[in-house]
Amino acid sequence: MTGAEKKRLQDAGPWRRWGPYLSERQWGTVREGNDAGDAWTSFTHDQARYRAYRWGEDGIAGFSDDRQQVCLSLALWNGADPILKERLFGLTNGEGNHGEDVKECYYYLDATPTSSYLRMLYKYPQAKFPYEDLVATNAARTRLDPEYELLDTGVFDDDRYFDVEVEYAKAGPEDVLLRITAHNRGPEDATLHLLPTLWFRHMWSWAGDVRMPTLHVCEPGTVRAEHPDLGVRWWYVAPPAPILVTENETDNERVFGSPNVTPHVKDGIERAVVHGDLTAVTPDGVGTKAAAHHELRIPAGRAATVRARLTDRTLDEPFLDFDAVVVTRREEADDFYAEVLGGDPRGDERLVCLQALAGLLWSRQYYAFDVERWLAERGTDPLGADQNWRHLVAEDVIVMPDKWEYPWFAAWDLAFHAVPLVVVDPELAKQQVELLLGRRYQHPNGQIPAYEWNFGDVNPPVHAWAAWFVYQHDGDKEFLARVFPPLLKAFTWWLNRKDAEGRNLFQGGFLGLDNIGVFDRSAPLPTGGRIDQADGTAWMALYCQNLVQMAIELGETGHAAALLENLAWIAAATGHADSGLWDEEDGFFYDVLRNPDGTSTPLRVRSAVGLLPLAAATVISADVRREHPELIDGMREFLDRHPAVRAALWGHGAQADASGPVLFSLFDETRLRRILARMLDPEEFLSPHGIRSLSRRHADHPYVLAVDGVEHRVGYLPAESDNGMFGGNSNWRGPVWLPINALVIRALQHLHEYFGDGFTVECPTGSGRHLNLRQVAGEISQSLLDTFLSGVDGRPVHGGQTRYRDPHWRDLPLFYEYLHGDNGAGIGASHQTGWTALVALLPREVAR
Repeated sequence: MTGAEKKRLQDAGPWRRWGPYLSERQWGTVREGNDAGDAWTSFTHDQARYRAYRWGEDGIAGFSDDRQQVCLSLALWNGADPILKERLFGLTNGEGNHGEDVKECYYYLDATPTSSYLRMLYKYPQAKFPYEDLVATNAARTRLDPEYELLDTGVFDDDRYFDVEVEYAKAGPEDVLLRITAHNRGPEDATLHLLPTLWFRHMWSWAGDVRMPTLHVCEPGTVRAEHPDLGVRWWYVAPPAPILVTENETDNERVFGSPNVTPHVKDGIERAVVHGDLTAVTPDGVGTKAAAHHELRIPAGRAATVRARLTDRTLDEPFLDFDAVVVTRREEADDFYAEVLGGDPRGDERLVCLQALAGLLWSRQYYAFDVERWLAERGTDPLGADQNWRHLVAEDVIVMPDKWEYPWFAAWDLAFHAVPLVVVDPELAKQQVELLLGRRYQHPNGQIPAYEWNFGDVNPPVHAWAAWFVYQHDGDKEFLARVFPPLLKAFTWWLNRKDAEGRNLFQGGFLGLDNIGVFDRSAPLPTGGRIDQADGTAWMALYCQNLVQMAIELGETGHAAALLENLAWIAAATGHADSGLWDEEDGFFYDVLRNPDGTSTPLRVRSAVGLLPLAAATVISADVRREHPELIDGMREFLDRHPAVRAALWGHGAQADASGPVLFSLFDETRLRRILARMLDPEEFLSPHGIRSLSRRHADHPYVLAVDGVEHRVGYLPAESDNGMFGGNSNWRGPVWLPINALVIRALQHLHEYFGDGFTVECPTGSGRHLNLRQVAGEISQSLLDTFLSGVDGRPVHGGQTRYRDPHWRDLPLFYEYLHGDNGAGIGASHQTGWTALVALLPREVAR
């Protein structure tokens, strides 16, 4: 990697200080609300206009320092809306017919790792924004109905909207340029109120004796910002416009019915712009929140531009070099991605990969949450018996799944984020892997926190897989040495907590697969007893394999030997007939329900649960085998001591070639062929757009289990969920999910390393066409990539929405949470560029 951005990455400390670290939604989160039960209702979107936040801030196209002390964003008003648009609008979990859902059109177009250049697009209607219509229409729909989106309201008809393009560029580490270009796409001249906004995060009243920061309008278009930690900054705006100033203080009268501490409160700028109440802003131009009010009359088909600059030095001509710097940074970004992505710089494939990675980099968010302090502020004893996560103190920039729908970390999401990040920013990828393994996050007992709504839940233990993937990028053994001990600690937690009978068959519970099972796997079962999970056991086998690889790489042969024995016990338990996980008749892995009376019932749902054992396939090279013969000798000795374990292992623990590579897996060649025959069957898992999470066979043959006269049913649903398990806003009963596909693709490549070109399977099943496993991985990769590429009928991910064939929309793919199991249409969180950014790796997989 060469060029200006690479040089900045080599000295990235100061260049990383400022970035797109502002959330898109701070309201409705547990940390701002009262508890996980009523977070949505205790701090609403409406209140967010009037109420100062405790732990963070939000805004449109937001930018801040890495402690979120000083914030920049964009506010808009079209002259028709009842409110100033300062943040994105969406439905709460209870309002949406499929859960929480942002109702806006915005797109991340470009981003460098150091935020030296960023570009995004927000589409703002010229007519009144349909807030009430969106709420009412979605409320009238059921889970079986599609969601009612902003594009469905007709508000963009006749192209009566503004394309608001936002660019950030850095002239230096502490010199941030903001250029906003508003394009009138409509047939008539239209007025847009455009307000670049600068403010301080409210920290003073929470911390006691803290000196307040101040903003002071010095002259037209210039604000002096003084912060006790950051020092003095200067904010310049062009063309000069009235600068409205208020305080970032709660409007207590409106929210709580109590007196205000100041007449100038958080919504003062909205009152001045929308209602013409200039008494709502400070008369002396001093406060903690300021906005430059540009009232732009933009001719049809034309554009207008506003510029702003935040710097740590006074400038006589702050805009003299402004456009030249922006152009230079954009060219440097082009050069950077030309090298990172390769290929035709104008190609649609490159566009998709660039925007997927840009969304990932834009989704970095400063996340602060001190659980002990949060508990104390709510009158709860932080040392109480039920407060198990009181040690957690977060104050970091984290790559979020989605900064509106999921503006909080989730453990397995974060691990998957690191994998595509390694392509553009290996150091950030490593930092994200290490984050939850640090003492401020990882529980003293070894557990990794799951997600804000329930830190104590369990996500699939995929951190070791991600760590090994990241390590293989540049072979940083210091990184590997840092993550190995806490990963081993977390592995031990799983061994001790999620193996109810000590049989090396694991439960886990939720494991992220929200509603894929017959029952809510986190809740007490209606039958009593427990579920031995095929996926939980597969996750633990994969975890163990990854730790073995790390231990060997670090020369920790003692750990490697012990872990190999752990792996042998797990593999033997999985393959043993008494486990019930493998169903010989169906040729598939299933969960098993263990009843209180000692009987068991296989839960014959053909789902990703039964495919995940494929992922637990790791190859140790012949070179490693030769370099560490003591490991092989130790395993032979172990198996000699435990003949029952040897008998349960496929191949009885022997490899076909005594000097070749070693395969660790939970299946033999016969079982592998049977699993792949189902996975590659279009009537089961193989869709035109990747591997489904549930077999399509269950559309006509749903799985039904009767318990005490109540039927529990699992049927194939290619799109949204029809049941309320885990809120009903996720669905693993049919759609395609990128992370599961990524695991399968990687597993197929590992298996090819062992079996070679001579091992082929029908792909698709029944077609008579035979491919080796590397070619199968390439086929799946291509089908996923094609979902995002433009074709005759547009991009499949857009679900046939004709608006996306328009010239101003067609180059704007969205990276949804998951994809329709039959047609590839995007579903779920529409801007979830987190794990869906894995699409950026697919061209490499296709080319293998």
